[in-house]
Amino acid sequence: MAEIVNLRRVRKRIDREKAAERAGRNRVLHGMPKAERTLQAVQQTKMDRTLDQHRLETGEGE
Repeated sequence: MAEIVNLRRVRKRIDREKAAERAGRNRVLHGMPKAERTLQAVQQTKMDRTLDQHRLETGEGE
């Protein structure tokens, strides 16, 4: 005799599995740990500051 299956539950389980798989792919593509984001922001700030320090100001164009 065959096992009785609730199709609604099976459909929901499949949808949850697909959503979990999609979320995993998105984490790999778009995810960045907070430590990396902070490090990147600090590095960008330092690069901007260094660039501004080496800028020549002639007083023209004002």
